[in-house]
Amino acid sequence: MNEAAHKPVAASAARNPGSDAIELLKSDHRAVEKLFDAFAKTRDDDLEAKGTLAQRTCEELTVHSIIEEEILYPAAHKALGKHDAIDVNEAFVEHYLVKTLIEKFDSLKPGDKGFDATFKVMSELVRHHIEEEESTLFPELRQRGIDLVALGDKLAARKAELMKKLEQAGSKLVGDRSLSFGRPA
Repeated sequence: MNEAAHKPVAASAARNPGSDAIELLKSDHRAVEKLFDAFAKTRDDDLEAKGTLAQRTCEELTVHSIIEEEILYPAAHKALGKHDAIDVNEAFVEHYLVKTLIEKFDSLKPGDKGFDATFKVMSELVRHHIEEEESTLFPELRQRGIDLVALGDKLAARKAELMKKLEQAGSKLVGDRSLSFGRPA
């Protein structure tokens, strides 16, 4: 299957009821990895492209983190129980570290000392996080037999709310914390 054939499926996973939670989250992972790859291929002097890619990556990561923290991780804690929840606890810590790096982009601008290094460290941390979720946490959730379709519906609905909020805000500057202040009224 060619890459163009994957795009409608990935895009629809965030909108269509009945999406499997793990497939929706994996689609988000692939999208962020593409942004990381594009940044790595960007010329050093193309500051506009670097800024746009960094902003979009941070927005995607912020939305993804919110839906995982609000919906996936609580469901995982419940399904896995105390002894197996270490993966979830580690994921929360990794999210905290990524959020800390995202906040650095409030003050760092393309071309600033440390901009590229911060983005690189963030991408390495996120790639590690993705690997752990996809190789350990997601298979554990499938084995526990939780309703991944219902969970996917909740994730997709919340993601749609957050993306709408982001669009209404005009895709505000990186690090805007207005998205993370709970559910809309």
